[in-house]
Amino acid sequence: MAEVLVVADGTASGGVKKVTLEALTLARRLGEPAAVVLGAPGTADALAGPLAEYGAVKIYAAESDEIAGHLVAPKAEVLARLAGEVSPAAVLLASGQEGKEIAGRLAVKLDAGLLTDVSDIAADGTVTQVVFAGSTIVTAKANGLPVITVRSNSVTPEPAPAAGERVSVDATVSDAAKGARVLERVAEQKGSRPELTEAGVVVSGGRGVASAENFALIEELADLLGGAVGASRAAVDSGFYPHQFQVGQTGKTVSPQLYLAIGISGAIQHRAGMQTSKTIVAINKDDEAPIFELADYGIVGDLFKVVPQAVEEIRKRQG
Repeated sequence: MAEVLVVADGTASGGVKKVTLEALTLARRLGEPAAVVLGAPGTADALAGPLAEYGAVKIYAAESDEIAGHLVAPKAEVLARLAGEVSPAAVLLASGQEGKEIAGRLAVKLDAGLLTDVSDIAADGTVTQVVFAGSTIVTAKANGLPVITVRSNSVTPEPAPAAGERVSVDATVSDAAKGARVLERVAEQKGSRPELTEAGVVVSGGRGVASAENFALIEELADLLGGAVGASRAAVDSGFYPHQFQVGQTGKTVSPQLYLAIGISGAIQHRAGMQTSKTIVAINKDDEAPIFELADYGIVGDLFKVVPQAVEEIRKRQG
């Protein structure tokens, strides 16, 4: 059975991101999953446990200060060399900013087919893909080696304990790949809420929330549901919430099990970032808001009345 390389998204301090476990789950449909760790020395050992638990038969450790100290070019170069040696059935990466850039560089180096924002993979290599700013969902298949980036929350990660045999990989890189060096890293302060792109529940507020202070309502509901907080571009542009929480074409793409759109009209810019959510609930006082065309459940009403009632009811049910 051919190997399927899955590039691990994670750090020694932060652990493996959920999307990597999803990619390992999908990889089992195509062949034998093998994780690839690209980072500083010690990263592979820190990530080995969950990678093996979710199906990595091998863990290729490509570790060096050069990989960690530069941008994505060294990672793409080392990954291309590894792919040339093992001839995988496919290469899977997370569909984030870095994952997409590595995937693009890798596809060029290997003359491979590139499939981004994939939400499902069939055993024959056919993928379900979100294209045209999220307005269309298609099925596609690469000619030759497929390089695939996987959207977060596309599938439920399924444990499949495997050997996780560590294999050291030559991590030397060319001078050409070291053109951009990392000078400083600043750790983002994280609260108790889950990461927006990996959360199973996302509660987003839009222009209808009306102020930054009113976003406390959105936060309260999200915390009760154990979810993350998102915002539309209109809310972010109005200064109601920080840009890093923007969901949409020019923000982050999410695909949670439950997405609550509160006070959001549903313009295509926003829909591009959330329309593959499994269940969508919309609250808006405008019964003709475009978001209702997409929603599984819709409430036409004043969010300042509906949300407090929902919060009260959830508190009762939680005891």
